[in-house]
Amino acid sequence: MIKDDITTNGQYATAEASGDRGGLTAVSSLTESAQATLTRAVDWMFAQQHDDGHWCAELEGDSILQSEYILYKWILGHEDDDRIPKIAAYLRRQQQADGTWAQYPRPGGPSPMDISATVKGYFVLKLMGDDPDAEHMRKAREAILAAGGAERVNSFTKFYLACLGQIEWSAQPSIPPEIVFLPKWFYFHIDKLASWTRTMILPLSIVTTYRPTRRLESDKSINELYVNPKNRRRTVITQDRPHPFWSRFFLGVDRGLKVVHKLGLTPWRKRAIKWIEDWLQRHLMKSDGIGAIFPPMVYIQVAFRCLGYPDDHPILVKARKDLDDFMIHDTETDEIRIQPCFSPVWDTGIASFALTEAGLDRDHPGMARAAKWLVSKECRFEGDWKANVTQDVEPAGWFFEYNNYFYPDVDDTAMVSMALKRIGTEDGIEAGKRGVAWNLVMQNDDGGWAAFDRGAQNRPILDQVPFADHNAMQDPSCPDITGRVFESLGWHGYTAKDAIVQRGIEHIRAHQQYDGCWFGRWGVNYIYGTFEVLCGLHSIHTDMSQDWIQKGGQWLRDHQNEDGSFGESPDTYEDPSLRGQGPPTASQTAWGVMGMMAVYGHEDEAVQRGIRWLCETQIEEGTWDEPWFTGTGFPRVFYLRYHYYRHYFPLMAIGRWLRLRGELPELTA
Repeated sequence: MIKDDITTNGQYATAEASGDRGGLTAVSSLTESAQATLTRAVDWMFAQQHDDGHWCAELEGDSILQSEYILYKWILGHEDDDRIPKIAAYLRRQQQADGTWAQYPRPGGPSPMDISATVKGYFVLKLMGDDPDAEHMRKAREAILAAGGAERVNSFTKFYLACLGQIEWSAQPSIPPEIVFLPKWFYFHIDKLASWTRTMILPLSIVTTYRPTRRLESDKSINELYVNPKNRRRTVITQDRPHPFWSRFFLGVDRGLKVVHKLGLTPWRKRAIKWIEDWLQRHLMKSDGIGAIFPPMVYIQVAFRCLGYPDDHPILVKARKDLDDFMIHDTETDEIRIQPCFSPVWDTGIASFALTEAGLDRDHPGMARAAKWLVSKECRFEGDWKANVTQDVEPAGWFFEYNNYFYPDVDDTAMVSMALKRIGTEDGIEAGKRGVAWNLVMQNDDGGWAAFDRGAQNRPILDQVPFADHNAMQDPSCPDITGRVFESLGWHGYTAKDAIVQRGIEHIRAHQQYDGCWFGRWGVNYIYGTFEVLCGLHSIHTDMSQDWIQKGGQWLRDHQNEDGSFGESPDTYEDPSLRGQGPPTASQTAWGVMGMMAVYGHEDEAVQRGIRWLCETQIEEGTWDEPWFTGTGFPRVFYLRYHYYRHYFPLMAIGRWLRLRGELPELTA
């Protein structure tokens, strides 16, 4: 091992200091159980490893992946694809008993309705020939109308409706291509937007300019879903939390832009479209699709069609293949489900780090292969991130997917950097150092770290733009990523005394919730945020006895279930009063346990209860069951189920507990 212990101010609490509440016999028995559990978990993890050393599990999203894929096929006139009925079959199975489609499953169901998902689901099934008077269609229609009608869907849903003639383009928010020529000092500039927003709105700006429309037969229309038919022709505010002034202001601007478009008063439009076309082509380089993620990979195909690209153009051929690669064929049900993207670097980074907690390093052949694969994915390419970075830094870092060289991200880079440090191969250690150096220059002015960009934050007015109703125009600093950066920095020798770290600590303190926890932007939710912060603070040798840190640890204790487990639902993004509540999961229990371990030490009774729950709930195959969504894409918009979260986080927690006790089992290759 490169670093043998993690300490709290140099010491973890001893059994005597914590009271030895469980007794030596009970702890010994738990140790044996944990050793057996860890051994099975390690064996299972390596059984999933690809021959080249990487891991990649299914990444599960909600029904919009199926419905939008089918709608996109109809837009392009490719609805005769023989895979579409299999995708529709899975979409039908995702419909809830009340007729709606949701963003995530809820135990006992149904989950809260997502009106955009439900409108798209209804529309697709109508295109597939489902009888509108059938019970499942009637229930969906009634739910949509009760929620305010199809006029309440978000702008990214209206894109599909406009392309298929269900609304007029006057009802779709404008995205004028000329925005690319706005000066950088302007409040709105593409460099000040989140990376994912850039990849979505630039192709959409071409589509909203050309306004391609396929007119469908009247029996495929969804006119019946509108409460006010006039709203099929005009833009309406769809943000569920509109600003009393800015929302209406931007709505007026949108209407003005449509008048300008109609009158043709756009002398720079041709040049702007060419600029965007070149940008899109450039960003397809070294990438498995624009942004390597589902939505823009659809939009770019429609945009290039608007520009006259034929179906057999190499760009469109590759674009279709990249998107189709996300399909998972279930041979048992003869259904197809679609992933939003691939997560190999993320999965491999976390799996590798978890296995180092089990005591494995470069001497294990599976670990050596993982390190080699991760080093091969280092992003030595100057991508969009450079636009807001003034310091000189060697391009480095890691992206999330197989190939997405324009968009390395801070979270993956932190995770991989510390995994490589601990595995200990020479080239891995050097790559990890470069990753740390890159992460340091990505620190925002507020002291925190965001996901992909530096400086794409603190402009809340942008969320009121009509096409910004995905609630993610900005890429803000967040406590969970800042905490993970701290954990990585700690493994590379940084401490709480370093100036750059102190700025980050100030950010974390400023964003602590009143009851002691932290919001989780990229995981569900307050359990995730609090775990990341506490583990990060511990790694940089912060004094964990400070009151504000103890308050965070106490919040975890207060939200641990009697049986030792933790659980939290995405409901907490809508209603923060539900924080720390939800069905128990293996991933969230591991987060809670590791967060408490960082504050109270490995001998703490609450920590041991969590470890015991993980040992008792491991299934025969050596992993854990977890049907719930504990990952976050866009809060309140899109959630994720990472199929390996249920495994490598419990492995990490149990391995850490045993390592700190000096009781790791002997693991063979």
